[in-house]
Amino acid sequence: MYTGVLDLHSYWAFAVLGLLLIAVLNAFAGLASKRAFLPKDRQISMIALIFTHVQFVLGLVLIFVSPAMEAAKAAGMGAVMKDSHLRLLLVEHPLVNLIAIILITIGWSKHKKAGDAGKKFKNIGYLYAIGLILLLSRIPYGQWFD
Repeated sequence: MYTGVLDLHSYWAFAVLGLLLIAVLNAFAGLASKRAFLPKDRQISMIALIFTHVQFVLGLVLIFVSPAMEAAKAAGMGAVMKDSHLRLLLVEHPLVNLIAIILITIGWSKHKKAGDAGKKFKNIGYLYAIGLILLLSRIPYGQWFD
């Protein structure tokens, strides 16, 4: 089960990053051109949001079936914090990604309350971009490209 969930989590990440990039670029393009916020803009942002949340759920499942979690249980939290690889997998990656997903969700929520198109694009563009940067900062690239 672990390998299947890990593979799905890894491949789904490419879709999440691509969709977030598209949503950010679309929001900044809409902001720059001062155009109306169209249903397609809403759909692009919503699909990116949904994929991001599904990725987070996959990550939660992965943490609980991971051999790293078993190693952490056996060694204790002090040992996890001293091991940079375990700390990345069990502390930094989940925590920073949770913060990123919260920011992306706030961007989605704030855009719904905004009155004009400029504010909608700004909320999505900036908060999705910060979320994307945070996600990119905590990807375990060594494990991802193996």
